[in-house]
Amino acid sequence: MWTAAEIAAATGGQVEGPPFDVYGVSIDSRDITPGDLFVALAGERDGHDFAEGALARGAAAALVTRTIQGPDIRVDDTLRALERLGEAARDRAPLCRRAAVTGSVGKTSVTQAIAAALRLAGPSHNSVKSYNNHLGVPLTLARMPRETRRAVFEIGMNHANEITPLSGFVRPHVAVVTVVGPVHVENFPDGEAGVAGAKAEIFDGLEGGGVAILNADDKWFDLLRAAALARGAEVRTFGRASGSTARLIDFDAGEGGATVVAEVHGRALRFPLAQTGAHWGLNALATILAVEALGAPVETALEALAVFAPLAGRGAETRLQLPAGVITVIDESYNANPISMRAALHTLGGRRARRKIAVLTDMLELGPDSGEVHAALAGPVAEARVDLLFAAGSDMRALFGAVPAAQRGGWARTASELAPEVVAALQDGDVVMVKGSNGSRASAVVAAIKAAGEGC
Repeated sequence: MWTAAEIAAATGGQVEGPPFDVYGVSIDSRDITPGDLFVALAGERDGHDFAEGALARGAAAALVTRTIQGPDIRVDDTLRALERLGEAARDRAPLCRRAAVTGSVGKTSVTQAIAAALRLAGPSHNSVKSYNNHLGVPLTLARMPRETRRAVFEIGMNHANEITPLSGFVRPHVAVVTVVGPVHVENFPDGEAGVAGAKAEIFDGLEGGGVAILNADDKWFDLLRAAALARGAEVRTFGRASGSTARLIDFDAGEGGATVVAEVHGRALRFPLAQTGAHWGLNALATILAVEALGAPVETALEALAVFAPLAGRGAETRLQLPAGVITVIDESYNANPISMRAALHTLGGRRARRKIAVLTDMLELGPDSGEVHAALAGPVAEARVDLLFAAGSDMRALFGAVPAAQRGGWARTASELAPEVVAALQDGDVVMVKGSNGSRASAVVAAIKAAGEGC
């Protein structure tokens, strides 16, 4: 992937020791693959303390600011050096068309769906996991092979002015905003409007003549469209709204998948998805438009979507044999906000089951009205015809108290304390959906359910 001389030229560093080649880039000494370049970043723990351990695990060299025992490249600032390496990787692949994806909900899933299609279309590259911040974006760029022809990057934020520099690193030809909602609002004095403005920063790095792909149903569509047009972007839209470039007509979910009916550029499409979440109708259309804008056929996107399975913690389903019978657990434990909670409950409502059980943990960073926002989910819970609601966390207690007594399965202070109650309550034929913010540890409930049974 890189020679020592190329790394030195890109970062302005000095090679110490004999020349070397690297085949990957890592910032975590625990995840070293032989041949990696280990970048010793400063932080809560100084990466230099782990550099020699990374070399012992097979790293080819380390990018450092001070002397270590082993091959290295000496730089003044390792984070800035990583950024420069990412910029060099971008610039050495001039034929590569790049997409950047952001949004309050669905950015990881849409990024990975686009990536699945790009892999079918030729040499490609993409973000892994949720590598979407000031470390993850330049790291993903630095890992991009020189022969890459299409790439997709996830870009996230918690505050204003975070996306602008990341978009500047990627310099996308295509920018996708999935949807804007009340996420991280406690960090914005003007609330959701501030979140929308921060998401619009995705267009700041857009290449000339680039394409902006926007959700026509989003309440902040006009703000986003104006920001995209100000950057000279061509705007293409997805949604249920009349006139959308990709218009969702119908979404029919069944066991193990769904069928989407849509119009794309006026062309009627009917295609299968390996997803059951109702929000995947719009996710699929965003994916199709992005893949097309990157120069790959629509049919390639459809081929990928037909087999693109839910990601871990984002809708993955598991059938389990428990002592009480066979149940299905829907793992939505990775993250949560008011928009995704409503979408997950809507999807649960459409499932056929002996009983529908929702296990919900706190949504975080919602500001002083968080309790009211949680309690407002009582309506979606009722619409989904949830038989039992289990809840964990101080804010979810507001929702637990807002639903009828007959629906209350149990409340606990933490997910770990709630988990045994959930497991004890499960019966044959139940479908149980577990969702909450990553910080409120909803995954502990999923782990407890899986530990109690066997796959089937």
